[in-house]
Amino acid sequence: MDVSFVSFGILPRSFEGLPGLLFSPFIHGDMNHLYANSLTFAVLGWALFYFYREIALKVFLYTFIFGNMLLWLGGRSAWHIGASGVIYGIAGFLFLSGVIRRNVGMAAVSLVVVFLYGSMFWHIFPLQINDPISWEGHLMGATIGAICALYYRHIGPQKEVWVWEEEQEEEEEQEEEDEQEEEDEQEEEQEQEVGPDAGQDQVTEKSDDRDMTSTNETNKITNGL
Repeated sequence: MDVSFVSFGILPRSFEGLPGLLFSPFIHGDMNHLYANSLTFAVLGWALFYFYREIALKVFLYTFIFGNMLLWLGGRSAWHIGASGVIYGIAGFLFLSGVIRRNVGMAAVSLVVVFLYGSMFWHIFPLQINDPISWEGHLMGATIGAICALYYRHIGPQKEVWVWEEEQEEEEEQEEEDEQEEEDEQEEEQEQEVGPDAGQDQVTEKSDDRDMTSTNETNKITNGL
């Protein structure tokens, strides 16, 4: 007797399909479907947990939970089964992360993903009327994966800074410090030059006043005589 577990899949916008939010990735149509998804998941899952171990579990859980939630909200009214949504989420995360992080190693991972699974891209669109493939699940998973890549872009492998770049930055900082010191010294010199001159002018003015007073007193004495 054939046993079907399709009812454990996701049936969008139906309470009957809610259990599929947890169980649908484990349900497959046949052995070929299970084998294809298992092999792909093993490769991409290894890359995720090896290169992004700090955030790998979060990315996996988010693509699993939120990808299925989006599928339940926006998918066609049909049973959706299989782990393809999670696989597309991981693939989308690996590809976009390698592009935006500007890290050579992660960019290489992106290229490998494109080389091995680039054809997956076409399956996020409906290729025919009543397409038996759950392209909505692929699209929702890839969307969550891309969002995770953007959100966690500052966590995990980052752009490599070469030694010559560090030296250049240090030289620029040293030049800025030297320029600032020169400006400070010039300001101090200007202040020193302005200070004594002002004092001399005041002394000179006072001296001139005294000279004038002495001259007037002398004239008065002379006239008195």
